[in-house]
Amino acid sequence: MRLLAFVMVLFLWQGCGYRPAKHYVRSVLGTKVYTDVVVDLRDPQNSVLIKDALNQAILRHFGQNIVSKSEADTLIKVRMKHLYFTPLEYDANGYVIYYRTKVVLDFTIHSPKGVRHIQTSGLYDFPIEPNSVITDTMRYIAIKEAANKALDRFISRLAFQGAR
Repeated sequence: MRLLAFVMVLFLWQGCGYRPAKHYVRSVLGTKVYTDVVVDLRDPQNSVLIKDALNQAILRHFGQNIVSKSEADTLIKVRMKHLYFTPLEYDANGYVIYYRTKVVLDFTIHSPKGVRHIQTSGLYDFPIEPNSVITDTMRYIAIKEAANKALDRFISRLAFQGAR
């Protein structure tokens, strides 16, 4: 009976080999990370927004240390490659009432394992009043949400690469 209990505990302890994404990302990034965002001179506010979102994602999802460039094992460089606002829906008078924001982010990761390039995109759909324009606040929120979705895809890709 004790042998059976020991085997059961051993089996449950080993389980199916599941490891959280944090484990796989650490194998790709190391423990000390520095993030750098290439500032787009046409839209510098969004570059700051993306850097903050990337730092929050690294801290929240992985518990990684954000350190200075000289102390870092890994450097993540992010550039907003494209930003699109596309009309999705029109009202009966032909005015746009729904937009889609698409943000394409280009990541370059310099780590002890080499240099990797990852490109991800994020989408965010939002309504506006007929016969109006996209306000700065709406634009900011749309870009933030789309960038967060692109960052989530980046994190997923890192975890997948670490699992291989």
